Amino acid sequence: MASPFDRGYVDEPFASLVAECPGAETYPPADFRIEWGPIFHRGRLDGSARVVVIGQDPGAHEAIVRRILVGEAGQRLQGFLARLGIARSYTLINAFAYSVYGQFGGERHRDDPAIAAYRNRWLDALLVGTGVQAVIALGSLADSAFTAWQATPSGAASGLSCRRILHPTYPEGASRGGKVTRKAAMSQMLTDWNLALDELRPRITSPDAPQRTDHYGDALLPADRAPISAEDLPAGLPAWMRSLDAWASREGATPEDKRATLVVQVPRRQRPWT
Repeated sequence: MASPFDRGYVDEPFASLVAECPGAETYPPADFRIEWGPIFHRGRLDGSARVVVIGQDPGAHEAIVRRILVGEAGQRLQGFLARLGIARSYTLINAFAYSVYGQFGGERHRDDPAIAAYRNRWLDALLVGTGVQAVIALGSLADSAFTAWQATPSGAASGLSCRRILHPTYPEGASRGGKVTRKAAMSQMLTDWNLALDELRPRITSPDAPQRTDHYGDALLPADRAPISAEDLPAGLPAWMRSLDAWASREGATPEDKRATLVVQVPRRQRPWT
């Protein structure tokens, strides 16, 4: 059976954008995992995107697949887009092309002009003169990235606005310190997402699937997540790399070992020999 796949960065301006991605001179290794390389996008680069989503930075799963938002955050986001009637007409990029290292690595570079200059070239390519109808920012760093682009001549002329939503992994991050439970943080995130759905649905006048009118409940159900499409990933990757199972993690006895080590394991229920 034929399997769709992402053919990569063969067309301009994206071929030049990936070739000219900055490295350690712009993304200091003290704050970014440049050793795992830049990870650029996921979704359509052919002008058919109606929604552009700005995330934060790639994680463990993304470092292997070479596309962004394919782990838990990506699967939750995929379900959110499905409620908007967007099954494939999206492009996802990140505020940072490299994974952030350390608790405040991203915050230290929120307003970095060199990082913004490169990121703005991507936003120009995706948002200027295209058919994008909605822009979504996952969290405050992503929202700041759009605001910085909006202050450029091309951004100001675009007339586009951005709807910021709580990051898909907000419940886990907010509950880590113990001040709020994961259940309460999840309810808070889903309430925010329901408000965003109501605001965004009218903006999307040409969805590629039926829009849903229902809302999330207080808890995220298994049906609220969605797997990543094979069309979004490079050719040859196994199906379990876009499944709803976790399969990559950072492991090590020391922070340096953990930074340098990614463990990939085929999920048990995805093993064809068992």
